[in-house]
Amino acid sequence: MKENLEYTHILKALMELPFQVGRTLLIDFLVGDYSNKSISKNRLDELDNFDSLSWDKGKVAGEIDRLISNGMIEMVVSDYNRFVKVLQLTIRGRNEITHPTLEAKRLGNRVDFSESKIEEEDKIRFEKYRDFLKKYNDEQKKAIVSGARNLLCVAGAGTGKTTVLTKRIEFLVKYRNVEPENILAITFTRKARLEMKKRLDDLGIFGVKVHTFNSFCERILQKHGAEIYGRAVRVQSYSDKILAMNMAVATMGLDMEVVVDEYFSAGQKKFRTSSQLSNAFMNDCFAVMDYFKVSGKRDYDWSRDVAGKDRVNAERIYRITRYLKEHMEVQGLRDYSDQIIDAVNFLKANPDKVPKFEHVLIDEYQDVNALQIELIGLLKSPNLFAVGDPRQSIFGWRGSDVSFILNFESDFGKKVNSDKDNIEIVHLKRNYRSLPKVVEFMNHAIREMKLPDLEGHLEGDAKIRILDFADEDAEREFVLREIEDSDLVGKVFVLARTNKILLELSRAMKLRGIAHMVRADDSNGGEQGVEDKEQEVTLATIHAIKGLEAGRVFIIGASEQNFPCKASDHPAVEMVKMDDYDREEEERRLFYVAVSRAKRELVVTHTKKATYYITNEMRNLARDKEQGVKSKNDFEEADEGLVGELKSWRSVVAEERGVPPYVILPNATLDEIARMMPVNAQELIKISGIGPEKLMKYGERILEIVSIFSGGDSEIRG
Repeated sequence: MKENLEYTHILKALMELPFQVGRTLLIDFLVGDYSNKSISKNRLDELDNFDSLSWDKGKVAGEIDRLISNGMIEMVVSDYNRFVKVLQLTIRGRNEITHPTLEAKRLGNRVDFSESKIEEEDKIRFEKYRDFLKKYNDEQKKAIVSGARNLLCVAGAGTGKTTVLTKRIEFLVKYRNVEPENILAITFTRKARLEMKKRLDDLGIFGVKVHTFNSFCERILQKHGAEIYGRAVRVQSYSDKILAMNMAVATMGLDMEVVVDEYFSAGQKKFRTSSQLSNAFMNDCFAVMDYFKVSGKRDYDWSRDVAGKDRVNAERIYRITRYLKEHMEVQGLRDYSDQIIDAVNFLKANPDKVPKFEHVLIDEYQDVNALQIELIGLLKSPNLFAVGDPRQSIFGWRGSDVSFILNFESDFGKKVNSDKDNIEIVHLKRNYRSLPKVVEFMNHAIREMKLPDLEGHLEGDAKIRILDFADEDAEREFVLREIEDSDLVGKVFVLARTNKILLELSRAMKLRGIAHMVRADDSNGGEQGVEDKEQEVTLATIHAIKGLEAGRVFIIGASEQNFPCKASDHPAVEMVKMDDYDREEEERRLFYVAVSRAKRELVVTHTKKATYYITNEMRNLARDKEQGVKSKNDFEEADEGLVGELKSWRSVVAEERGVPPYVILPNATLDEIARMMPVNAQELIKISGIGPEKLMKYGERILEIVSIFSGGDSEIRG
């Protein structure tokens, strides 16, 4: 555990340093980098926490972001220069030093992350059901026919979890003689529910209760409505929400246009109509109300915790949500959260009315929240089969809690000799979606979760590119050209972290007549980029594309600004400060989800500095002969590989700017860079061909490329 608490050195350093520091100096101080002159000048190397972390700088930067996301460090304006932002320890950060909680929250009592073992008794069982299981790999077979009463199937991206879940039900009905009516299968979306029902129908299995959490609870409320409410109560429609929202704003004497204008930033308002902004604000208000309902703090005045420029907006939203809650109660309306809350409360008060099921199977278990877990507990089924992937837990901001899947073993009983069939954990590792190189790229993206690596099953050589652009205009133009010049065989996804990036690209596509669909976080069903054409190109936020796949995937805006995301399309989410999940870890999982959508081709683009989620191993996978850049392993000497990488970068920049490559930098300069291996701006500017202007334009990217081949971490230091 001592190693896991190393992050506290970052907090201790901020407490110990004698003056305010920015990110660069803090990182250099922690890793003991004497090339930063401020360290020796101010004798910082004499302090206790100097050189206290043996990590690379990318990992330190990631931990700083994680601590910012969790409210332990904040960015503030410097006392000495109002144009400079510095890092400051918060009260919560000070408490973390003496009473560490972050690592315990992140790790918990996790499931056994070791490989699934195929025991001799498993092989005997496989042979017994040989014909039934002949299409499946050993891990899938184990999940389908296991005799454990509580089974968690950790199913990585593209490993066939829905197939296994459906096959498990078929096994129970056909070989365990379980009556279909005694089986409850719970999914998270109507689409998944309909898909599962269709698969079971195709297998000739009828009568299984297939529900979403909400449809299951709605059945209970409909059956016992008179007893629960004593009057007619119905589910709130979208038009009901709009009416209630308008009434709330009018009752408070506010104007919706003014409210929206003061709520969203200029960037968030760009390319969105007033109607779209009003709907987005309404959705944020209802999302905040739902969050506090689900978390059990429905009457808590969270606006008192918000200070500064957000205080006015926070107070408005809190007053609006109070009105909405009261309005719904008066009008006899309930929303999706109320469905579960009311059903749970009824079943707790009336245990004799709890439906009985011999087997309960739950899909997407990584997305469950505390209320849904409470409902599962009330059912008291003797057999629980959960399928999910902790790598893809990305909805903490709306109440989901990854700890439920991580703590499955401790929650449902560890395997002991006296009861060996009580619990079992099975890892599905074989990926049937993506080509092997994409699978390897995915594994590196989520390495820190320490789950078993996925294995590629398909044959073929995937095409992976990581491209750096001078600005967002050049980045967009590249994507537009790539789509215009391709034959668009199969689906193409263009994924981004925020709605803003997508809407800017969508606008450019409309001007070019490129047919596409937008799936943004707050859109309903997407919007057509061009009418009456089959949509092969989908622009989507990563949250909106989960569960889908495409042959070709672009991830745009993959910079440090967006992964982890420094801004939000939903300001209210930031105001609420939902501290019960690790935002930085979730951001890493979000990047993994984006990568794992790709089947054959993956293109990751960025401006300025790339996200530190992209590791050197991932960059090496993006270098192949098909792209005109040799793999580093093809070179006997590192400098030849570096020259090749520098030429590749130069070609991209030259193409963007419409000039010959030598105008960017001549070959002689690239050769000298490879010989000198500069580690900072002072060393780089000494190289012939690098003047102040080119240092400003290209210096940071050149040093980043050099650092990859040197195994170090170079950067511009002023």
